Amino acid sequence: MNVLYVEDEPVLGRIVKQSLESRGCRMEWYTSADRAATALAHPDTFDIAVLDVQLPGRDGFSIGRQLRLAAPDLPILFLTARVDAADAVTGFRSGGDDYLRKPFSMEELLVRMENLVRLRAGSGDGSADTEEVYQLGGTTFAYRSLTLVDDRGRRIDLSHREAELLRYLILRSAQEVIPRPNILRDLWGDDGFFHSRNLDVYVRKLRKHLEGEPDVRILTLRGVGYRMLLHDDAT
Repeated sequence: MNVLYVEDEPVLGRIVKQSLESRGCRMEWYTSADRAATALAHPDTFDIAVLDVQLPGRDGFSIGRQLRLAAPDLPILFLTARVDAADAVTGFRSGGDDYLRKPFSMEELLVRMENLVRLRAGSGDGSADTEEVYQLGGTTFAYRSLTLVDDRGRRIDLSHREAELLRYLILRSAQEVIPRPNILRDLWGDDGFFHSRNLDVYVRKLRKHLEGEPDVRILTLRGVGYRMLLHDDAT
């Protein structure tokens, strides 16, 4: 992976850079948005951006918003020492695909990065160039293009995680309920508390995106999981 890494803590930055390089990554490490200006102007040269939130000058969220506009399909992973759950929401709204709290292990960081890049690239069996299209009432969901387009032509660009979750729910919509732990393990790799909060955020975002489709609903079965109702099932 070609990694754009922005982190102002010199010790941590050096550890992450050396550790990921030893695992085969190509790292471009910068300590501020200003120092990364040239790289930020050409985000298509990277496979993923790993951004610390608390930076001098412009924070990581600001960089994430810039990258999301310039490169809609670039996976973005935020790193932070903050513990406020509201910051995670801010991160996702800033275009982030994942959010990892410090301190973290190199193994967890690498796995999350690989997962985000894999989601962008597709299955790796040559199918990545074949679009998957799903009709949700009057809205067309293009999975690989990460878009929702309604019957009035209004387009919503999805994050990788939003698209992955929506596809997951659609493909399992025939089930009466999808257990919450199953979703977390299948999409995040574990069913820990923090990922559970992430799932809630993404479900709310998908409901907002689809609020104009009365026959498409994502139901919450408290303490159990979710069920997606489509078309004639939404009664």
